[in-house]
Amino acid sequence: AAFMQAWSEDAAYMKARPGFISAQLHRAVGDSPLYFNHAVWESLEAFRATFGDPGFQAKMARYPSSTSASPHLFKRVAVPGICVA
Repeated sequence: AAFMQAWSEDAAYMKARPGFISAQLHRAVGDSPLYFNHAVWESLEAFRATFGDPGFQAKMARYPSSTSASPHLFKRVAVPGICVA
């Protein structure tokens, strides 16, 4: 419950930031306690501005101590006949 509260507040904060497009939270199936957040940003600069913002950094302290975050940045990859970039 504490994780979901913190994530919901962060998502609302991000939603108001320039360059934010969308977010989708996923939960592992079964007994796994893992969550995965897929966020889409207009640019690397918009992402960095939000994650580097002191207001956002302060929000990270509200997560339960069992929470670990490992942000990664990805680009879509085109695979002919399967997906587009």
